[in-house]
Amino acid sequence: MTQGGGFAAYSCMTPLRFAALLCLLLVAPVAARAQRERLPPEDVDVVEKRWPDAKETSMSIRYVVEKTGSGALLQPGDMASVTYIGALLDGKVFDKNLDPSKPFTFRIDRGEVIAGWDQILQMMRVGDKWTVIIPPELAYGRKGSPPRIPGYATLVFEMEVVGVKRNN
Repeated sequence: MTQGGGFAAYSCMTPLRFAALLCLLLVAPVAARAQRERLPPEDVDVVEKRWPDAKETSMSIRYVVEKTGSGALLQPGDMASVTYIGALLDGKVFDKNLDPSKPFTFRIDRGEVIAGWDQILQMMRVGDKWTVIIPPELAYGRKGSPPRIPGYATLVFEMEVVGVKRNN
């Protein structure tokens, strides 16, 4: 260590090494983004054109807030009540439950629904209505859910949280 604060190591950096380090620092965010993208490349283009203002989670779930609810965020173990329309990326509806008097009810983060739902619902509150785009690996993966959902399908849900029973 030098008396001047330990900067001796930097003085031996050649212009070539500096350029290489600079390139790595500039490319790293792009590489990190590419590594976490979970939508198939052909689906990314469709999603970005159809929902240009969609936000993205760290797990590549896209979402658009249609209506904002209130209260605390849903938590693992809470019993959520949801109405929804589930469609393939091409718009073909494969499932729906729009009756708020008989919503789909399940416990969050207990493996009762696809992983994408377990993750996105923990970002939602009662009254939130979102359009949610879920990549295949957080939905039904390579097997799909025949006959309505093919393998490697990106799924689109219009979902609204209509109620919650808190996990005590």
